[in-house]
Amino acid sequence: MTSPPIEFGMTMRGTDGIEASAQRIEELGFDYVGSGEHVAFHVPTPNNFVSLSVAAGATSRIKLLSAVTVLPLYPAVLAAKLAAALDVASNGRFVMGVGIGGEYPREFEACGVPVHERGARCNESLALMKRLWTETNVTFHGRFNTVNDITIAPRPVSMPHPPLWISGRRDAAMRRAARFGDGWMPYMYSPDMLRDSLAKIAEHCSELGRSPADVRPAIYIFTCVHADRDTAIDYAVARLGATYAQDFRAKAGRYTLVGTPEDCRARLAEYVDAGARTVFFASACPDDHVAENQRLLVDEVIPAFR
Repeated sequence: MTSPPIEFGMTMRGTDGIEASAQRIEELGFDYVGSGEHVAFHVPTPNNFVSLSVAAGATSRIKLLSAVTVLPLYPAVLAAKLAAALDVASNGRFVMGVGIGGEYPREFEACGVPVHERGARCNESLALMKRLWTETNVTFHGRFNTVNDITIAPRPVSMPHPPLWISGRRDAAMRRAARFGDGWMPYMYSPDMLRDSLAKIAEHCSELGRSPADVRPAIYIFTCVHADRDTAIDYAVARLGATYAQDFRAKAGRYTLVGTPEDCRARLAEYVDAGARTVFFASACPDDHVAENQRLLVDEVIPAFR
């Protein structure tokens, strides 16, 4: 049996110029365009429902991936409505990446959400959202959500609902992927970590009576390609250090895709060998190198995997 083809996605940079960025990513031939989000963070951040709505109107075929929606910060019914509306507006192109956040506890405090409840809130929201997308007159009494006779209309175009890709790093996220996910998209992962996580998800799926094949393996990876290896590493360390307010020098080699095109092809092959079937890139470089980073990926890295 042949493996499914490798898909590739690229996140948009920043909070402005979204139309042009989305159009360029589509024109370059990527399968997905994505946006991340935070309510507040160390650097300016978008909201992915807003950014992907703009991207939807500026493109025609590319799939739209929230990478990721910090789901515990939303009331479940509101998240279900926003996702359904975006899926309808994009004619079924929306893929909802879901994570629980926690890197910046102050945004949870600001939203009135105890950070230690984020995993439980996410699980309950996913269970309720699936019902809201596929049923009418939903009644649900949970720990965090009370819903009485509620119908979301219009329903999503995607059937039975927009694909749910679960992100994270720990076993709780793997269990979440096995229970709710149509995809598994970890970040800050080495190839060995990806391989091990897929084995654990397969075990969890077996316990739940699901096929592991129902959960598409993906990887979200920060990327900087440059003709000079040291420059690529310096770019990535500086960008990620500013984004996450920590020193990334030791982590860059383990969790990122950086270096010359040859370096990146070799490293990407390790992720593909570990099981990745969707590779989602985020540019870890200065703004003035983003376009060249994308070009090098498309011209000198991705063709080896098509």
